[in-house]
Amino acid sequence: MTRRNYSADFKLQVVQEVLETGNNAVVARKHDINANMLARWVRQYKANHEVTASRGKPNQMTKEEQQKIMQEYTEISTENEQLKKLLGEKDLEIAILRDLVKKKNPPLADKLEIAHKWIHDGYSVSVVLRIVGVARSTYYYWLQPPKESTKERVKPAGRPIPGYCFTQQGKKVSDEQIKEWIMEAIAGDGYSYGYVKLTHHLRQHYDLIINKKRVYRLCKELDILKPQREVKTKHPRVLARNREILAPNQLWEVDVKYGYITGEDRFFYVLSYLDVFDRQIVGYHIGLRCEARHATQVLQEALWKRQVFTTNHRPVIRSDNGPQFVSLLFGSKCQEFEVEHERIPPRTPNMNAHIESFHRWLEEDCLSQYEFQTYAEAYTAVVEYMEYYNSRRIHSSLHYLSPQSFYQKHLEHGLMPVKEVRV
Repeated sequence: MTRRNYSADFKLQVVQEVLETGNNAVVARKHDINANMLARWVRQYKANHEVTASRGKPNQMTKEEQQKIMQEYTEISTENEQLKKLLGEKDLEIAILRDLVKKKNPPLADKLEIAHKWIHDGYSVSVVLRIVGVARSTYYYWLQPPKESTKERVKPAGRPIPGYCFTQQGKKVSDEQIKEWIMEAIAGDGYSYGYVKLTHHLRQHYDLIINKKRVYRLCKELDILKPQREVKTKHPRVLARNREILAPNQLWEVDVKYGYITGEDRFFYVLSYLDVFDRQIVGYHIGLRCEARHATQVLQEALWKRQVFTTNHRPVIRSDNGPQFVSLLFGSKCQEFEVEHERIPPRTPNMNAHIESFHRWLEEDCLSQYEFQTYAEAYTAVVEYMEYYNSRRIHSSLHYLSPQSFYQKHLEHGLMPVKEVRV
């Protein structure tokens, strides 16, 4: 096995991640390095900084001075919030009155529609109704749907539901047991699955002979069906589809995703490299900053993990026109690594569709599920999601296999994706 030599910049970046997150094991697992070696780097970094700090320490404030400053800061913040609230209500009142003036003595129904529009946009119910001049009870009565007819609906005739299905071994399994397995899957790795992927999950884990229509019915009875996505009208357009991907490590897409830390009121960044053929995240960076040096470090790690440096074939790196990718550092490193770097035209995210799709799943399955209080919480959650995505999350385009499982089956048996990969 080839021994890796780590640069000083890489060591400093990894040590800073440990100091920011406070979790040595997670950072070591993310970068695939030895935890003891990483702990030694951290000790050396702290020792060097202690020596530098001991040369001269600034004068520290007394406890009373700190309390006085904090008290003044709290009072100023409270006054600032009150002023913002008053100004916001005044602007809202002016905007609503403009809508009312357009109607010229509007009837009650028009007032309710105007109030509902502003309440739907997120403004306070009591404030909006006070400005419009409508009672709260009147508004909520107006919101009630019309009463349905008491006439009984005639149920359509059809074959009675059997209430069970069979396993591959011929064992009978009741619908109630299948419902329990569905709920266990949703509580675990399959929390983002629809009924089609739940069908394949039941087949793979419990050897059930079951079709998607039965799973759809059971999910409907459990009231856990995900809402249908709105189908938008497609217009014909010409795209630059000049590549056909036939194997791994031919085309990697890269992009940057933002996340928000509520407890610290700041953003963090996730930079990911995705192999278009097997949909695997081959490398990623998590940090409070995302610069060109981080993009080049992750690229070098990914090339090492995929053992590309030992071959003559290097992947093409496709990115947008972000500042990390148009920099001289990134371009020079791509030449050093002997990889081709291509950038998509402005306002064409469809040409980077695979990494954009992954970032949508990252937002829905991970970032929007939590309200992070610290950077360490966000770092740990993203690392765990990356491991889940690569090793356990199944894809319909990969024969309902995870990216790692599909990659191994392609190397062993030549398995190809369901559809040709053209970009």
